[in-house]
Amino acid sequence: MTVLRIVYASAIELRTDEAYYWTWSKEAALSFLDHPPGIAWLIRFGTAIFGDTALGVRFGGIVAMLVTQLLLADIVRRLTHDVRAVVAAVLMPEAALYYGLLMAKVAPDVALVPFAVAMMWSLVRLAQSGDGRWWLAAGLFAGLSLLSKFTAIMFAPAVVAFLLVPDWRWRWLRSPYPYLAVLIAIAVFSPVLIWNAQHDWASFRFQGVRATANYGISLRTVGDFIGLQFGLVGFVLLPVVLLGLVMTAWRGYRRREPVAILLSTAVLVPFAYFFFKSLTFRVGDTWPMFMWPVGFAAAAVNLAMMPKDGCSARLIRSSIFWMKTALVSGIVFVVIVFLYYVAAPWNLLGKMDPVGAEAGYEQVVARAQAALDETGATWIATTDYRTYAMMRWLFRGRVPVVEINERGRFQDFRDPGMDRIKGQAGIYVGRQPDDHSPLWEQIPATHTPLGQVERRWRGVLIDTYTIDKLTGWTPELSPPKDSPLFQWRVLAGEFEKRAHA
Repeated sequence: MTVLRIVYASAIELRTDEAYYWTWSKEAALSFLDHPPGIAWLIRFGTAIFGDTALGVRFGGIVAMLVTQLLLADIVRRLTHDVRAVVAAVLMPEAALYYGLLMAKVAPDVALVPFAVAMMWSLVRLAQSGDGRWWLAAGLFAGLSLLSKFTAIMFAPAVVAFLLVPDWRWRWLRSPYPYLAVLIAIAVFSPVLIWNAQHDWASFRFQGVRATANYGISLRTVGDFIGLQFGLVGFVLLPVVLLGLVMTAWRGYRRREPVAILLSTAVLVPFAYFFFKSLTFRVGDTWPMFMWPVGFAAAAVNLAMMPKDGCSARLIRSSIFWMKTALVSGIVFVVIVFLYYVAAPWNLLGKMDPVGAEAGYEQVVARAQAALDETGATWIATTDYRTYAMMRWLFRGRVPVVEINERGRFQDFRDPGMDRIKGQAGIYVGRQPDDHSPLWEQIPATHTPLGQVERRWRGVLIDTYTIDKLTGWTPELSPPKDSPLFQWRVLAGEFEKRAHA
């Protein structure tokens, strides 16, 4: 399965967000508007080994998957000493599409997952040994988790319950170790705090829009959320894991078992939050993915604990049967999806295909290169961060690329090559209908239409792009914060609310 992920990582061209995070890896900024810098550092690790290739960008995710599996195996081994449970813990991620295949697709969650599981592993070691120094390791991994993605904070209720619900609460409340762990986590997270303090707390305000968005009750968004969990975790595996979590929570809170409380709460509380948010808002595809590996550990432990809990033989046989079914069917499904994207020639989902919808940028780049050659233009302008990222990735620094709006995304980015931009003609590459955005009223450039280019994947038209020549204007890299050129898009393509005179 690891070889399968390596082949996938090498064969499939980068998606737009992956290219966007790759651009981060080329910058020296402490943090970024959208997310902390962990994913940029992970990509830099991979590209230092394999260069600016698809495998180089994604290599960190392949390593992250292996580290996650080793940590899950050790957690379950320490808690159960049951080989069957350990094997289940290793294979459950392989049977879940997001981990078995898509951990090779880099995203902030890919950087978060191994650090989050390492934090849980440290707390398991703490519970078994009683050595308070494991709090310090947990604080380190908590800080690294936050340095990867802000959603790591959703593990806080589980850690608080782990600390306060068991009978040991007064021992640890009087100990310095939990408080030192918090200080270590804050110190590790400090690059993000420093960057935000310097930039008007932009990341927290940006993410706050998502946390407070409410578009009214919608059964469609609930269905999207539940459907994605079945698709990315497994049609059989998801119910198996949820049942294991519920049984683990019942055992933990009834007996005040620290580890059972920790593992179950770490998944059930974020799951309940995302389900509640899905009532009024579309939850992102990857947002809940940080929590399910902990659920895999809980389900594997529960499998070994059922005989000790006095469960009926029928229930135990049924649980083992469904676990085996989930593992076999899940791995087969992952392999089928792999073959569909790597070897098959068909497009079965049309524009809805999650990979195909972001493919075909080579066609756009080829047309943009022809326009550069025809006009003598020296730089490329875009009005969409996805197009910007793909232009940078596919041109590999040969031509300066600037997103002329949403400049709030690019604070502390290096000079893109203004010596080759200033006073020179440029090429605008924009997805329709962005080429008719009201933002152009703020930009005193002269447009000369050069044509259009279609972006297709396996014969299906995905998007059409406008190619224009721009003259008489130089883009502003640091517009005022009240300028529409500074503002960033948020959520489902909507602009942040702003007042106009």
